[in-house]
This record gives sequence, C-alpha cells and structure tokens, in this order.
Amino acid sequence: MKAVRFILGLGLLFLSASLLGAATHPVPLDKNTDSAKCIECHQDKTKGKFVHSAIATGCMSCHEVRVTKDVTRVKLITATPYSLCLTCHADKNAADLKGTVHPPAVRDCLKCHDPHTTDNKNQLLKPTSGRANENLCLTCHKQGLNVSDKGSRHAALDMGCETCHVTHKVGEKGKIEFDYHLTKAPPALCLDCHDPKDAGLIKAHQGQPFATANCVQCHDPHQSSQPKLMQAFTHAPFASGSCDTCHAPARDGKVVLTQSDTKALCVTCHSEQAEKIEKAKVQHPGAQGECIACHNPHAGRTPGFLQPDPVSACLACHSEQADKFKKAHLHQPAFKQGCATCHEPHGGDNPKLLRVQGNGLCLECHGPDSRPQKLESEHLLTIFNGKVKLPDDYYVKNKVPVLPLRYGLGHPVEGHPVGDVMDPANITKVKYPMSCLSCHQPHSSAQPGLLVKDQANGMAFCDTCHKNRIDMRVITK
Repeated sequence: MKAVRFILGLGLLFLSASLLGAATHPVPLDKNTDSAKCIECHQDKTKGKFVHSAIATGCMSCHEVRVTKDVTRVKLITATPYSLCLTCHADKNAADLKGTVHPPAVRDCLKCHDPHTTDNKNQLLKPTSGRANENLCLTCHKQGLNVSDKGSRHAALDMGCETCHVTHKVGEKGKIEFDYHLTKAPPALCLDCHDPKDAGLIKAHQGQPFATANCVQCHDPHQSSQPKLMQAFTHAPFASGSCDTCHAPARDGKVVLTQSDTKALCVTCHSEQAEKIEKAKVQHPGAQGECIACHNPHAGRTPGFLQPDPVSACLACHSEQADKFKKAHLHQPAFKQGCATCHEPHGGDNPKLLRVQGNGLCLECHGPDSRPQKLESEHLLTIFNGKVKLPDDYYVKNKVPVLPLRYGLGHPVEGHPVGDVMDPANITKVKYPMSCLSCHQPHSSAQPGLLVKDQANGMAFCDTCHKNRIDMRVITK
C-alpha cells in the first residue's frame, strides 16, 4: 500500500511540474478555442509599432488550451519558451553555434525579446541606447555607468550599443570580432568614427603611425579609470608620454626604434628577464624570440600586456592545446585567466615550465592553506609568492573551490587521499602513486569536474580504481 501511495504521489508531483508553466485562465474556455476568441480580450497583443510575425499565424501556433474539469489553463506548446522560439529561429540554437554565444541567447530569449509586440525593432523589450533605466543592455552590463572623476567614458556609448555590437553574431572562437559580437574587428571598427588623418589624433599619438594598430590593446572601448580611455595596465614609458624612450621619429609612415630591434630595446630596462630566459634550467623556446611576439609594448587589459590576450598569446605557438579549447568545460586559469597562471613563460626549473611540481601547483588555489596576498593599491591578488597577479574578485567571481583537506586526505570524500599512498610495511615506499592528475585534467574536459579521459562524475569513474564497491579500500593499480 505504501508503494502505491508513493507511486501516486510521484505521479502527482510530475503532473504538478508539467502544469507549473501553465497559467490558470480567468474564465472557462472550450478546448478548441481559436485565435479569434483570444483576440476578443487580448487585442493589445496584435497591435504596436513592431508586431511579432508569429502573431499572423495565430495564437495556437505557440499556445494551447488545456481544460481539466472546470479549470482552464493556457500553456506553451513546448516545455520552455526557448525551445518554442527555436521552432522558427533554428539558426539561433546555441547548441549548433560555434564560438561565443551571448549568454541570454543560450537559454532565455524572453530576457531580451517580447514575444508579441513592442516599440523596438527585433522585438526588444527596451532600446539598446539611452540612460541606465532605458537601455536594455544595461540591465546586465554596467559599462559606462560608474566612471571615476579622473576617468574617461567613450562617447560612442551614447550612440547605443548596436553602434559597435551585433548581439547574435558568432564565429571562430578567439577572434575579437566574434568573441565580443562586434560589427567588425578593430581597427576597422574604430576608424568608422575616428579619422587617422585627424590632426588632434596624430598629435595625441606624437606623430607615430597608429591607423593599423589594434586600438583596444591600448584603449578600453567603454570606460577607464584613467584619461583617454587607457587600458587598466600601461607600460611606464607609454603612461608617462615618454615615447622617445623607445621611439625615434617615424619615417615614411613606419615605426623607428631607438635600438636595432625590439628585444635589444626591451632588455635595456628588463635585463633580469633576459638573464632568466638565458639561464633557465627548462627553457621556453618562445621566449627566445622577440618580446613583442607575446607582449604589447604599450598597454593591455592584464598585467604583462599579453597580446591579443593571455590565452591566445600562447595558442599562437601551442596549437596542440587549441583543440582542448573546444571542449565544453574549461579550467578557468588555463583558458580564461591565462596559461602563465600555472606555467613560467620565460623559463623555469620544472618540467613543462610549471611554477610548482606536483599537487602544490593545484593547491596554491584549491588547498586549505591557500592565502592569496592583496595588492590594495592595484586592486589585485597575488599567488606563487607574488609572481602571478589576479583580479581582486577572482576567487569570489569564479567560485574557486577550496578543498577541506587534512593531512592530505578529504577529496572527493572524507578520508580519500589526494597524494601518494605510502606502504604501511615500508613508509619510504609508495604503494599507490596518486596526484591531482590521477583524476583530473588540467586544461579542459567534455564533462563537469575535468575528470580524466572526459569521463562523467559517478561510481563508474570510481570503479577505475575501486573495483569492489562493498569494500572501497580494495584498490586496483
């Protein structure tokens, strides 16, 4: 009897869940109600400056009437609004698109669009321009709203976000035009408004050629805490306007340096890096070349001014890692923050240029003794004894998990070791080798948890080592 009640209760639960998206209609309707009947009350859904083309196909192309006894409910013909939209707009299906998709477009069309009628083109709930309470984009994005007294704000923001962005534009991942849904890539986008022949711009750039440069490497396209939309991190000679430290006057529209080449120029100030590159036990071939192959000499969004960004700078040579970038679940430091979070870019003492060998590398962020240091003046955190700089909200924003380890035990369950298991008969001998990499991939995975061989999290994965589910202490090497 208890089993019957349980099954009945479960059935009611699923029935309730299925009706959750259905609204109870205020008056009874016949189950064969047509669109003409709907419009008798909902005429406002058919009139306006911009009316959704689906309205012409009739209300029942999207809605259905459910009559149960004396209760009338109206619901969508699909389980979710998103799946309904895709019945017509299949080209917007995020599952089929390559590259970076605007987050609301992944699952929630109604966050931006009205399904019936609106005063804005593309069925948008609000315009993409205007003040904070008027601009649809500023519902989520806060660019340009909080500019410091000494900062600067791009006037183009007042022209509307669609001046530079196309929300649903996607393409090859890693290209700025597609990653940021731009109408076109810089500098072409910037030159639509800013004439490189303008005398004021030429003077501001001290006569140096800039028409073919990537403008957003030096300038933030929205706002900055500094004048002239300077990026968050600037090279000292550039920030002070001392261009002649590195540049001679331009000749025939081309840059002329004060030294024979960029590397010779950089080491006049950064000799310690040149020494590290030369004397490193494990050398990085990429660091042997020109410094500007990786670093922008002027400014950037991150410390070190890596160009075009801290991930793409490395993938330019390490193309074998690019395929890992395509997996569904990426390790934040590897493919978002930057490879140099874990690797020494100029050379180091450990294999694969890792900053620390073994579990110490992972536990720098995920260990119970993780203690990032604050750089209050720069709004940054540092790890690895100050060698790596992170945004001050890095741990909170990325929800970095800190493992509850005690004496090397405690993950993924209490008492589970994360390091080598020693032989009780000979404590100098390793009985079962283990490290973070025994279970996890360091870069990416097709499954959450970054488990090895793209496996899903579950008992089947644990069975790799623990063949006896009755006694999990029995280990298979």
